[in-house]
Amino acid sequence: MRRRDLIELVGAGVVWPFAARAQQGETPVIGLLEIGGPTSWNLAPFRQGLKDAGYVEGQNLTIEYRFANDDVTRLHEFAADLVRRKVRVIANVGSGIAIQAARDATATIPIVFGFGIDPVKEGLVASLNRPGGNVTGILSLANELYGKQLGILHELLPQASHFGVLSSPKGLLRETIVKETQTAALALGQTIEILDALTTADIDTVFARVGGEKRVQGLLVTNDPFYLAQRVQLAILAARFGVPTIYPFREMAEAGGLLSYGPNIAERDRAAGVYVGRILKGEKPADLPVQQVSKFELVINLKTAKVLNLSVPNSMQLLADELIE
Repeated sequence: MRRRDLIELVGAGVVWPFAARAQQGETPVIGLLEIGGPTSWNLAPFRQGLKDAGYVEGQNLTIEYRFANDDVTRLHEFAADLVRRKVRVIANVGSGIAIQAARDATATIPIVFGFGIDPVKEGLVASLNRPGGNVTGILSLANELYGKQLGILHELLPQASHFGVLSSPKGLLRETIVKETQTAALALGQTIEILDALTTADIDTVFARVGGEKRVQGLLVTNDPFYLAQRVQLAILAARFGVPTIYPFREMAEAGGLLSYGPNIAERDRAAGVYVGRILKGEKPADLPVQQVSKFELVINLKTAKVLNLSVPNSMQLLADELIE
């Protein structure tokens, strides 16, 4: 079962006449600045969005890729390099840290994001409806869903009393994540334990500990881009140590994770590609409203549930957007 909810991009911006003239007779160059590596994120939806807007890499568009391979210290260096190369747009899907580095590097080159942090609170835009500067994009507030995710995990494991939350100690919204999950756990009469992991070795250590001690009866994985890149490792370890785990993105359930509940990031990233195309055609980021992914999806991997010897209630299965069997 699957629903597909498309994002409607509304609000036409004001055309820059000089930008429209500049693109005639030349191939525009954009920069893609990413915190992870080339395989950390599926960029196909972003490229599809560009194609929907009339731009195909290698035909009428050049993309300069800058991958930090999870080394945050390189983002400012890469952002400055893209500015020196005078790219027409800098884009990123999945990492607020990368967008902040791009914003630090330029106040004039348009920047397009697709991520799950509040751009108003982070000072990236003046408002969602009127960004007002050189930054706009597509917003998926996955960080506001941790309470819902914890509730789903509790419904699956009604006898559980202690959950773990896998979180990056250097994440932008660390305090928000801790506060929200603690509030949700209190409302459910549960307790939570924050588990830090910055590297693949950290993830191994966390699962070996919680799986061995059996104190953590269920685990919630936060939406750090690094965890998405390590989705196979997470799924294997969760199965090996018998830890029922809920994830923020469907790609993680497709990789063998038990459950995922969150925004459709493929649609978000496609929409970000469309926005880049609209800007290349002359629209101003200041006038393109930040769009929000308003629909979310529940994916249940029944094969993994069987491995974990878990029975998924029929009521939960009926609510799922997709069952992996």
